[in-house]
Amino acid sequence: MPKAKGKTRRQKFGYNVNRKRLNRNARRKAAPRIECSHIRHAWDHAKSVRQNLAEMGLAVDPNRAVPLRKRKVKAMEVDIEERPKELVRKPYVLNDLEAEASLPEKKGNTLSRDLIDYVRHMVENHGEDYKVSRLRCPGPFAA
Repeated sequence: MPKAKGKTRRQKFGYNVNRKRLNRNARRKAAPRIECSHIRHAWDHAKSVRQNLAEMGLAVDPNRAVPLRKRKVKAMEVDIEERPKELVRKPYVLNDLEAEASLPEKKGNTLSRDLIDYVRHMVENHGEDYKVSRLRCPGPFAA
């Protein structure tokens, strides 16, 4: 069987190709990693973003999800047409997100353990005499 033309050439290393830029561009074009674990586990790669989020009960565009009502024209009850509700096939994602959001927030503004021990030591030894405590024991955080 004859081979396709151009397939018999041996492979050569491309010295003029910037591998770092090549990898960076490939990483940019690849699909981004979804940070939320609940959404990531329920994601179907065969479907579009809009379809995936609609199945989870989430909205792609908040302006379309909650439209502003026009106040100029008052519509009669007969004229109001309701949009068909999209079917939520994965309600557990929405429930998990709501449960996670309702948890109390963890306080993260505490000082380091070293700094707390140092301040406790200075207060026990010197009390509120700030000048003496600075002159006698500059400590690990002094400039």
